[in-house]
Amino acid sequence: MPNNIDTPVVPEYITVHLGLPDQPAENVRVPFVAYIKNVASSEIYPNWPESAIHANILAQISYAMNRIYTEYYRSRGYDFDITSTTQYDQKFILNRDIFENISQIVDHIFNDYVVKQGTVQPYFTQYCNGTTSTCPGLSQWGTVGLARQGLVPYEILQRFYGDDINIVFNAPVGNNEESYPGVALRLGSIVESVRVLQRELNRIGDNYPAIPRIPQISVYYDLPTENAVRAFQKIFNLTPDGVVGKATWYKIKLIYSGIKQLNELMSEGITPEDAERFYPPELKEGDSGKAVEQMQNLLTIIAYFDNSIPLPAMNGVFDARTKNSLMAFQTQYGLEPTGVLNRQSANMLLSVYRDTRAMATENGKSVSRLIYPGRAILRGRTGADVEDLQSLINRAAAQNAFIPQVAEDGIFGEATENAVKAVQAHEGLDVNGIVGPLTWQALLRLSGLSP
Repeated sequence: MPNNIDTPVVPEYITVHLGLPDQPAENVRVPFVAYIKNVASSEIYPNWPESAIHANILAQISYAMNRIYTEYYRSRGYDFDITSTTQYDQKFILNRDIFENISQIVDHIFNDYVVKQGTVQPYFTQYCNGTTSTCPGLSQWGTVGLARQGLVPYEILQRFYGDDINIVFNAPVGNNEESYPGVALRLGSIVESVRVLQRELNRIGDNYPAIPRIPQISVYYDLPTENAVRAFQKIFNLTPDGVVGKATWYKIKLIYSGIKQLNELMSEGITPEDAERFYPPELKEGDSGKAVEQMQNLLTIIAYFDNSIPLPAMNGVFDARTKNSLMAFQTQYGLEPTGVLNRQSANMLLSVYRDTRAMATENGKSVSRLIYPGRAILRGRTGADVEDLQSLINRAAAQNAFIPQVAEDGIFGEATENAVKAVQAHEGLDVNGIVGPLTWQALLRLSGLSP
């Protein structure tokens, strides 16, 4: 969307990738109104009740606008706004015929969309057909039954997205240019994009307290802004030069959008109580149902804080995308990457979720002078992150006799694992020898580097 993120506009055009995100395929730039007509004609039936059609189209408009507004794909390095596949987005069939009654409805409501009360961002109106696939959002076939009961489109949408939604009517139409200002931002820059950058960094800092807060929001790129940018870059493995080029800009966009969606997941998705009851049977590709949906929720929350794990689908179906996410999780946390959720993987998933949730909520915050590297550290790992960990262990060991000293050789072996387990046992954490954010924060406290 345009650089002023506070004023969403309905885009004139949308760029659609005719395939999966990483699949070589053509990008087509089509008028937004034509895109919605195509999606609606591909996703729903023209003989449905008008209220059902109307509600579905509003969901489709909002979904597409959310993808554009959050720069979901562009912030991940892609050169398009949305894909044509239902595995990731909405069905779009190039050059298909359009149903006349659907076309007329779109012409009337193409610049209306759904928001949550008190927000400006187009709502992520996830939906499924409600028969062969289910998801936390709207059921397309479910809208038909509600329409036949006499519900109007707004009431139908409330049934699926909650009573706290609003419809924005007659939104302005404008260009959906990339938000990146076109030139790198650095110390001394004076441009409106700096204000956007500062706001987003401060919001990210609520979840990543190692990023120092920028006290004054303005158009001026001052020293506190540069320091915040450097801290962000270090956490997310970017060159820590304090300059916001395209890579840093879109990484900030990605994390900012992810944290906002993460908060929605935590408030509207799986609850802590649900998570603690997560004891599913073995799950594998092809399975579906509540247990799969819970697994996808847990993986999604973890993935927002661990760059190595791709986001799974959120549809209650154990599909190829969910399998890839699970395999990445298993690899990252030292499990055999089978793509099957057995008891060992389920226990690890729940353990990492607890750590991640605690880090992302108010009670889990701590101000650190050493930055958690943003990924799990476990036996077999080597490198600078392990060496930093070992240094931290030895700092803590100097003040706590129950922690054994370790060699600072950058190799996570048995001695380092034993020291980590000693800390976890003392702090009441899961004793798994894996250093996640809570174990790291515990080491900071025990070493006197954090309150």
